[in-house]
Amino acid sequence: MEFFTWDVNPVLIELFGLKIHWYGALFATAIFSGLQVMKWIFQQEKVKLELLDSLLMYCVFGIIVGARLGHCLFYDPEFYLSNPLKILAIWEGGLASHGGGLGVILAVYFFQRKYKVEYLWLLDRLAIATALFGFFVRFANFMNSEIIGIQTDVPWAVVFARIDLLPRHPAQLYESLSYLSIFIALILLYRFSNISKQSGALLGAFLCLVFTARFSIEFIKVKQAAYTGEVWINTGQALSIPFFVVGVFLLLRAWKKSRV
Repeated sequence: MEFFTWDVNPVLIELFGLKIHWYGALFATAIFSGLQVMKWIFQQEKVKLELLDSLLMYCVFGIIVGARLGHCLFYDPEFYLSNPLKILAIWEGGLASHGGGLGVILAVYFFQRKYKVEYLWLLDRLAIATALFGFFVRFANFMNSEIIGIQTDVPWAVVFARIDLLPRHPAQLYESLSYLSIFIALILLYRFSNISKQSGALLGAFLCLVFTARFSIEFIKVKQAAYTGEVWINTGQALSIPFFVVGVFLLLRAWKKSRV
């Protein structure tokens, strides 16, 4: 069977020795797209747009620092604890979405304390933008031929020629399209239902949907952690469980309050 071969150069363009990578371009697109979503939401709810510049800085800082520390501590702690200066070498690659999520949650906490914005109200709305952010970042992983799937013979399998010549699940595309679908679902819920008035409900739905997708797709990914065990779930799945539990709690909390 002939399979689709993917062999795209991770460098998008090179000018005067300066390399712009697909990952960087799509990461920037993810941030810009998320900002536009938040701008639209702020306009809908007549919130001061001036807050967005500061919110963007807090979120970007939280994403990058959290994602980097998450990768170092969750996926290869032995190496990075033995070589702590390597934690700063972010240009060598290595960002973990779970760490990025925790980083944003913490950054938004400090933001809302300074600017006196209701915490769950803000996280609910950021959840919508974050789903779109995830779509672009996972597509960037596809462009980089990283976070690949396990070998398969399904008709839509992809040969990542920069890795090997084996047909594999395009796990990055599965995850990317899942996040795009979740974004569409959340934006429709926000626009056409009363869920936005139930504190924590949008965030809860986001956490449950995203980490159900993440947990499921991890079964067909090549293991990323430097350490392996005999347990039936991998590091990404283990890290997804607490997020999912928090999502269920927030949905139950919102449902209970709506019944009062």
